[in-house]
Amino acid sequence: MAGHDHSAHGHHGHGDQEGTAGWMTAATVLQDAAPFTVPEGASAMTILVEWEPGDPGTPPHRHSGPAFGYVVEGAVRFELEGEPERVVEAGGTFWEPGGDAIHYQDGNALSDARTRFVVTMMCAPGKPMLELVDEKELAERAHLRAPRPTA
Repeated sequence: MAGHDHSAHGHHGHGDQEGTAGWMTAATVLQDAAPFTVPEGASAMTILVEWEPGDPGTPPHRHSGPAFGYVVEGAVRFELEGEPERVVEAGGTFWEPGGDAIHYQDGNALSDARTRFVVTMMCAPGKPMLELVDEKELAERAHLRAPRPTA
């Protein structure tokens, strides 16, 4: 029965470490985002956004740096320039590279419940958290927007 005798290589002196391995299983990777560019000298800001039922969210806008979101509750209708809109439900993530890309939608996809999400964004120094895109530029860049659902 060789191999069943543990006395020769017991775990003496390591007992104090066995209970601390939880960190290895405690973290779940929700998204791994690339590529993006962080503006030089950027600061990081984390915000909590809470939309009432049916709120369309922020008008079309852009961020100076990348932004990473996690939906805490409800569902976000997310649309980035060049990508079809999608609904990100609670526990899901979204991100955008920042810079030139227009963020078209970040509203509440639910008409009967609130939606809450957390976003961490890298902001260029001296720039606002987000800048709205005017109608003229929206028209000029319309061809870059993904086809709209016809339903």
